[in-house]
Amino acid sequence: MKIGGIEIKGPNEVLLVLPREGGDIVIKARAVVDMDRFEKICPEPKPPSKQTKQGLEYDIDDDGYKQQMENHGKRRLSYMIVKSLEPSEIEWGQVDIEKPKTWDNWAEEFKAAGLSNIEANRIMQAVMEANALDESKLEAAREVFLRGQRQVQEESSGPGSEQATT
Repeated sequence: MKIGGIEIKGPNEVLLVLPREGGDIVIKARAVVDMDRFEKICPEPKPPSKQTKQGLEYDIDDDGYKQQMENHGKRRLSYMIVKSLEPSEIEWGQVDIEKPKTWDNWAEEFKAAGLSNIEANRIMQAVMEANALDESKLEAAREVFLRGQRQVQEESSGPGSEQATT
């Protein structure tokens, strides 16, 4: 696929290198482009419902439902982290992509491996950067694009302005 003449060659990737005496740790984070597998394994919780004269009503303020939604959100984030880090070829001890209950163990594994909070946060930042766009990146891309458009206009051999009417 091409957009504006530029070939799209797969999902966004971010490279992070953590310096270490024994050898640098290379982290590759790749955007998760499809959450279908997650949704199949962990469907979104449904709020409790009751039949009334007006029809079926859902209680989205139910405390149990709110807790389930919070847990679902945490599990979704953990899945995204573990899945995004697959290109890094991390050999997890307590995390198995096939077992949703293990996904939250990624933080404990980082800690047990000796990664500092700052290093773990930088890895999380790389995952978020791979999976999201922030306004500063969009603004920088717009500026580069517009600069290129101005350069094309300046190099044009045509007149720089419209001809005055006679």
